[in-house]
Amino acid sequence: MGFYCVDNLPVELIPIFAELHAAGEGDFARAALLVDAREGSHLEKLPALLKHLKKDHPITLVYIEASEDALLRRYSETRRPHPLGKNSPVRESLARERALMEPIRDLADVVIDSSKFNVHELRQFITERFKNPDNRPMLLSLVSFGYKYGIPTDADLVFDVRFLPNPHFVPELREFTGQDKEVQRYVNSFPQTKEFLRRLEGMLTYLIPHYIQEGKSYLTIAIGCTGGKHRSVMLGERIAKDLKKKGFATKVVHRDIQK
Repeated sequence: MGFYCVDNLPVELIPIFAELHAAGEGDFARAALLVDAREGSHLEKLPALLKHLKKDHPITLVYIEASEDALLRRYSETRRPHPLGKNSPVRESLARERALMEPIRDLADVVIDSSKFNVHELRQFITERFKNPDNRPMLLSLVSFGYKYGIPTDADLVFDVRFLPNPHFVPELREFTGQDKEVQRYVNSFPQTKEFLRRLEGMLTYLIPHYIQEGKSYLTIAIGCTGGKHRSVMLGERIAKDLKKKGFATKVVHRDIQK
């Protein structure tokens, strides 16, 4: 993508690097510096340093984080010690890390929660977000769920579609899901389905550009029915398809379809 990248540059050297880059006669138009908790107490100097540098340099501070559950899972899978506490429980080290990084997070221009992406989706998002400084994409996640299993905790918008007739009570449809044409035809046969989709599409078309303008990087839209198998699945697929036609990056997750 044309970035000159430096991993874990000591905080004290960032001003020197900035001056060298500014005087570099355009060999590298943009540079990316990674700073993380390995800097320890030196991180305390970073907020003031950034404020000073932004007076003379165009700087974007990107803060990448993940939920505690996601981080615990990753450390378990990789079996790597946390850099702040090789002899301490990972959960305890994560708490120390969050406290250490909080002043920097507060200054961030962009905050990315990587727990919402798999590795391929994160790569695609970063590429789309930073290959063009004027392009600010948003990842739209359509999540179908069953109310009997609880509302997704990371949902930004939640829509209840239990007002629609339930295919569960049609014996020949019960074993199918909203991904099957039989259920799709049934749910789509009702005028209230078409009216709901029309109104929701209009609202999302209005809301999404405003979310993007406010700097939001991803939006989770949860669609719920009783069991998360029929109505919410069908509508999640349909809404994602319509949004994709409008040029938005979308992914679909059917949380409870197998329950």
